[in-house]
Amino acid sequence: MISQFQKVTILFKWFLLAIVFYPLTSQSDSVARKWNEQNLNAIRLDVPHPPVHARNLFHVSVAMWDAWAAFDNVAVGYLYNETAVAPDLENDGLDSMDIERAREEAISFAAYRVLISRYKNSVGADLTREALMNQMVTLGYDESNDSIEGDSPAALGNRIANTVLSFFWDDGSGEADNYVDLTYEPENDPLPLDEPRFTLLTTSNPSRWQPLAFGDFALTQNGIETDLIQNFQGSQWLMVRPFALRRKSPSGLYDDPGPPPMLGSSGDQQFKDNINQVIRYSSWLDPRDQVEMNISPQVYANNRLGRMDGRGHGNNPVTGDPYPENKVLRADYGRVIAEFWADGPDSETPPGHWNVVANEVADHPQTTRRIEGEGPAVNDLEWDVKCYFAMNGAQHDAATAAWTCKRIYDYGRPITMCRYMGSKGQSTDKGDPGTFAELTYDPEGLKLEPGLVEIVTPETALPGQRHEHLASSIGSIAIYAWSGEPDDPESELGGVEWIPAMNWLPYQRDTFVTPAFASYVSGHSCFSRAGAEVMTKITGSPYFPGGFKEYLIPKGSLEFEYGPTDDVRLQWASYYDASDEAGISRLWGGIHVLVDDLPGRVMGSRAGLRAYELARKYWDGSIIKEPVQFSFSRDVTLAKVTLKWDRTIGLFYKVQSSYDLGSWWDETEWIRAEDIWGKFEDTTPSPERGFYRILRSISGS
Repeated sequence: MISQFQKVTILFKWFLLAIVFYPLTSQSDSVARKWNEQNLNAIRLDVPHPPVHARNLFHVSVAMWDAWAAFDNVAVGYLYNETAVAPDLENDGLDSMDIERAREEAISFAAYRVLISRYKNSVGADLTREALMNQMVTLGYDESNDSIEGDSPAALGNRIANTVLSFFWDDGSGEADNYVDLTYEPENDPLPLDEPRFTLLTTSNPSRWQPLAFGDFALTQNGIETDLIQNFQGSQWLMVRPFALRRKSPSGLYDDPGPPPMLGSSGDQQFKDNINQVIRYSSWLDPRDQVEMNISPQVYANNRLGRMDGRGHGNNPVTGDPYPENKVLRADYGRVIAEFWADGPDSETPPGHWNVVANEVADHPQTTRRIEGEGPAVNDLEWDVKCYFAMNGAQHDAATAAWTCKRIYDYGRPITMCRYMGSKGQSTDKGDPGTFAELTYDPEGLKLEPGLVEIVTPETALPGQRHEHLASSIGSIAIYAWSGEPDDPESELGGVEWIPAMNWLPYQRDTFVTPAFASYVSGHSCFSRAGAEVMTKITGSPYFPGGFKEYLIPKGSLEFEYGPTDDVRLQWASYYDASDEAGISRLWGGIHVLVDDLPGRVMGSRAGLRAYELARKYWDGSIIKEPVQFSFSRDVTLAKVTLKWDRTIGLFYKVQSSYDLGSWWDETEWIRAEDIWGKFEDTTPSPERGFYRILRSISGS
């Protein structure tokens, strides 16, 4: 387990991050970019909770979008719509500069108020509040101005913030209760990490999620001390209000990939193959094996959606030149991507990481900022507010879809699978009577695989043999895997060796081990593919600018153990390549099995495309131009008329009736949609009023 020296070092690193890390923005960055960076910094100083942070990113983006749209005669705000008039600051006639300054002020007050509210109870609340206030001062605004009266841009921004905070206060997230869900109860007792011999006593169903029980110290992935027994983060997210998602029932799945394979039931062999695959990735994490791989976009990645069948891109699709070779040690690559994609380079969690990607693309000199790669270039502010609105609508929907799936299927993590199955034995060889094969056989055991999963026998434990150090574990199952975090991760290597299967740990810090929520489907896969879809749509190309993106991981910069042994340059041709790598990184890190990853990519793709298409309708105003389609049924026996229709969350709807299609009577008031199911029942229908229609409005008037 972790030493006192490591404990102090980890906490000191988080403290150092907290006191020195402030968003690094340029004077030329748009005001939306500045507030997005503030949001990302607030995430980095808080407990990593991907659904919560995706929700916050989306709601701040809504506030900024609505403030921008208020000064546009085409765009439609998501929640707040007002025809704003910019003040003539120079008394020389209203011009585009006046409008831009008014937008910046309204955006700033709206974003500031939402961020202050959302992070007031965060771990880094004091630092975040100071940073937000300093940002307002730097921009020249009075953060104490909370007036909602009048037509000033500040008052407009405050009204928008109030609307956003009020509308989403009871959206199912449990914000009022600090996002705690008391409705979930795990099927398994906590898994005692320090006492693997108790695994079978605490694990009643290895196919279900199991909270971990740490010894005396537990940290979040970004180094914040946390509970010694995990609680399922975001288990209530199946009830959270989405952006563009649709489902058939209020508690059903938005996107159903089907049930995952279960041990001892449907998919038993796939279940066993999946955990062996994770062990195999773990066995590749020792750089001393000197195995190399070429991770150049020329030969690596370019998978079809939901598959691992890529053969690379050959030549750069933008320049036409061949991609250069990029050989690295396989162990360095696996360890690097496991850490790089864990929560983003600076622990902004996966939703925040894709905001970082979007910002880096926007900064690239070859990015033209033409929406969908067509038409005239837009200015930085318009690009940013539109990109954030679509991107974070997609990230929020990815969280909602994935965590709904996690809650309903409640699937287990590899650490439960491996430790449980390894404690049970092996399921490959029934053996002859009296043999170690017979003694270790159990239908729920691991699959034997020479060089990876083996029985420790007196012969294999002899001096000089591969299991020599396991002589006290004869008759148990050993796996060839990463041996765990070393005492001094800055200079020592954990390496790979034969270890008891019941002791296995994923390639993570032993104060973290695995996320505190179910695994199916992978949030990383879902978030990342959703982000890749939005970037592909808004830029008009699946490729990074210039057809190439590179990220340098310096030699010796890893956190879990010493490495990489040399500089590693992660390279991607397309946004899809990057998102696929984020997904597979979780297998290298021992966090997920393949069945979590691939369906997560498909789910993320659908969420990203739906979110982008809906966001686009707000950009061009078409969201209010489409007729409302509804079904009509009349129950003669009950003398009842029923109307049903799909609603867009945030818009207002009213039902009217008529007898001649000329004069119309209100059957309902304007009602703002908080879900997608529109329904009206007329229990006293009049024969004279035989016609109905449904009106839609952006403001309830």
